[in-house]
Amino acid sequence: MDQITADRLNGQVQDWLDRFNDALRAGRPEKVVDQFVETGFWRDVLAFTWNLRTFEGRGEIRRMLEARLSEVRPEGFSRSGDAWETDGTVGALVEFQTRDGAGVGLLRLQGREAVTLLTTLDSLVGHEERKGDRRRKGLVHGAIKGRETWLDLRHRESQEFGVTRQPYALIVGGGQGGLALAARLRRLNVPALIVEKNARPGDSWRNRYRTLVLHDPVWYDHMPYLAFPDDWPVFTPKDKMGDWLEAYAKIMELNFWGSAECTRAMYKQATGEWSVTVVRNGKPAELRPKQLILCTGAYGPPRIPEFEGAESFRGQALHSSEYQSGEIGRGRRSVVIGSNTSGHDICADLWESGATEVTMIQRSPSTVVRSDTLLDVAFGELYSESALARGISTRKADLMFASLPIAVLAELQIGATEIMKERDAELLARLKSAGFLLDFGCDGSGLVMKAFRTGSGYYIDVGCSELIANGSIKVRSGVEPVRFQPSGLVLSDGSSINAEVVVYATGYHTLQETIRGLISEEVAEAIGHCWGYGSGTPGDPGPWQGEMRNLWKPIAQEALWLHGGNLHLSRFYSKFLALQIKARMEGTPLKVY
Repeated sequence: MDQITADRLNGQVQDWLDRFNDALRAGRPEKVVDQFVETGFWRDVLAFTWNLRTFEGRGEIRRMLEARLSEVRPEGFSRSGDAWETDGTVGALVEFQTRDGAGVGLLRLQGREAVTLLTTLDSLVGHEERKGDRRRKGLVHGAIKGRETWLDLRHRESQEFGVTRQPYALIVGGGQGGLALAARLRRLNVPALIVEKNARPGDSWRNRYRTLVLHDPVWYDHMPYLAFPDDWPVFTPKDKMGDWLEAYAKIMELNFWGSAECTRAMYKQATGEWSVTVVRNGKPAELRPKQLILCTGAYGPPRIPEFEGAESFRGQALHSSEYQSGEIGRGRRSVVIGSNTSGHDICADLWESGATEVTMIQRSPSTVVRSDTLLDVAFGELYSESALARGISTRKADLMFASLPIAVLAELQIGATEIMKERDAELLARLKSAGFLLDFGCDGSGLVMKAFRTGSGYYIDVGCSELIANGSIKVRSGVEPVRFQPSGLVLSDGSSINAEVVVYATGYHTLQETIRGLISEEVAEAIGHCWGYGSGTPGDPGPWQGEMRNLWKPIAQEALWLHGGNLHLSRFYSKFLALQIKARMEGTPLKVY
């Protein structure tokens, strides 16, 4: 971008910021909303609301400001770096201050009015992260008798937690979500302990089927503070991911209890703390944290169907969560029930391992996108090597992505899905010819929005689709298994299929079921559906939320938090969850809007 263009765009942003700051200083919500188009969006992450909220249109924005402006006391909105222009829309990163701390965000303009504004709380005043000139020294200079070394301190801390010292925050689950949050909390000096039912950090990846790899690219998947090396593979194998997470826990000095299963949790209103039963290495212990965070994944327990006659089946049936290797199907007829990511991966693994025959039972249509197509169309603009070359760091990419309200993202994905369908037209036609049922969402918004709505119903093709298209893997679509017989399954159309191995790639219950089993029926019902944003599409019931339901923000149960999702979501939202927990630990006066 030449200097004349840069000056023009920067001047356009500065003009808006000057008017916006004047309206804020005057305490005039009606003047603030005048700076937005009538249908503009303001997405706030903690900075104004201590919540995750998207306000749609001038009316909603004005009501929020009328309730919050005098208490938040925002000021000093300024541009951070040069503005840019995309298809006639001008964008810029912004910085600002509130009563509670420093904020960052992203502004998009059309002409002299804002179409979207993102505001996020970046740090708490007086409680900033320990980094830069606030970092720990690591030692006290001088000769001191009986001094503790770093190793002594780490050992003592690990021995004290849960015995003579209670964690302020107890994190249940030591996958990427739990580790990312624990790293954020340690930077904020919040005593936190992770309890994980597996023995080591990363085992939740190591214990999955042998061919599992991340289907999201490396640029999208960094953990907080510690990016992958620049020679890291584009798609991370599951065992490499497990080793990285174990190293991450050590480098970040996280307090981690392995082989520790949380079996029961109860909140005691009178004392403002939880009573949590943890069975560690077979021995029960009680922990009493002030804050309890479930980082057990975005979903709940496995969804295992029950079929009549299962006891008569002469073969082996198991859920995908138990599946380890295609060796189980070597020389045997194998059937996989389900056509989402795990279903495809397991079918391909069984075929590679020498199964006599592999059949996928496709109960409902699926969205399929070739990996290369998705990387280029969906990720390339923000998360790619070319994005880095254009100056789009992970931090900037995260803010740009987060600044798109879900309603806007859904509209954009309709166009992106059409481009992807056109690029993949030959493969999709061959899949149809093979009897595979395709869909691209009830509104045509495709794979990305299915991920946000239900986390299911799609496959990023890394090879299995060709096996289906050429007949190497057979498909029985539009039918359901109804019962077992000794030799296999009977389907809903009256036909039968012989099998010696049946794998249920039938997904998982919602996180609500985890809450039901761990805490209580009443708490689970009070919290309600977890995941999705109220689009009113299948699997994502309304009413409209415009934000992910019940994740990363205050919910119906006091002092309980839900944190889950892929590495990108874990990286980005762990920051804001940690800030909310830190604010409560420090007694920061806050009102959730």
